[in-house]
Amino acid sequence: MPDLWSDLLACLELSTRSSLDDETVFEGANQQLEYYRVFGGQLLGQFVRAAALSCPHKSVKSVHALFAREGRTDEPIRYRVRRHHEGRSFATVSIVAEQDSGVAATASLSMHAPEAGPERQSVPAPAALLGDEHKVEWGLLPWETRAAADLDDSASGPPEFEFWMRTPQVSPELAPAILAYATDLNLIGTALRPLEGIRQSGNGTAFRSAVTSHSLWFHREFRTDEWLLLRQDSPIMSGARCFGRGDVLTEDGQLVASYAQEAMVRFPQPDADAAVR
Repeated sequence: MPDLWSDLLACLELSTRSSLDDETVFEGANQQLEYYRVFGGQLLGQFVRAAALSCPHKSVKSVHALFAREGRTDEPIRYRVRRHHEGRSFATVSIVAEQDSGVAATASLSMHAPEAGPERQSVPAPAALLGDEHKVEWGLLPWETRAAADLDDSASGPPEFEFWMRTPQVSPELAPAILAYATDLNLIGTALRPLEGIRQSGNGTAFRSAVTSHSLWFHREFRTDEWLLLRQDSPIMSGARCFGRGDVLTEDGQLVASYAQEAMVRFPQPDADAAVR
């Protein structure tokens, strides 16, 4: 089995299966993970790459994905990209990710050619980069990560979390796809922090979860092989769903991306007889 970093980069190298005037079909391999379904972050990264390959003179500025069903890990995924509009400045594409069993996910993406304009931002500056003593390892992120809080701590805490990340050296062309991949990992864990006795690793035992929608906005160019801070919070959990959002900042405080996610989170419910008793 290849190392996870090389495996992820290979998954982001999509192959062209067919091409028409306004539609192109790409195919992407799946990561070789010890996981029963395709990781949503892989789908997000491949959505970004498919759009970038379809409109090579523009950059992806927003992604809005809906996850329809679990993707099978034993079958490559086809990305059917339809270009609805491509002008001099903007382009709009929609993508269907499908396997023989049906649609796994869909996405709408907006793209924009480089353009000058006024610059401002209104977000708190990041604190100093955490030291080596705060290194953490998450199996799905094959690069350096540092965090002060622990999402597997069963004690309750505020629905907030932030972590630093830096990948091995990689082409900046892959930065949006790699960041999209990373933003899918722990927003659910952030939402669960206020629940005493519940930890992120409890998925499948203490609770069941699945991401239903995920959006990203890319504000500025950036590199993932330089330190990035992912700062996120979850303002609500209700109706067996949680909602989380985050910002991505460079070490010097530049806001480069934002993201948001809704997910299903189900806890075991007492049966009717137990409820009556």
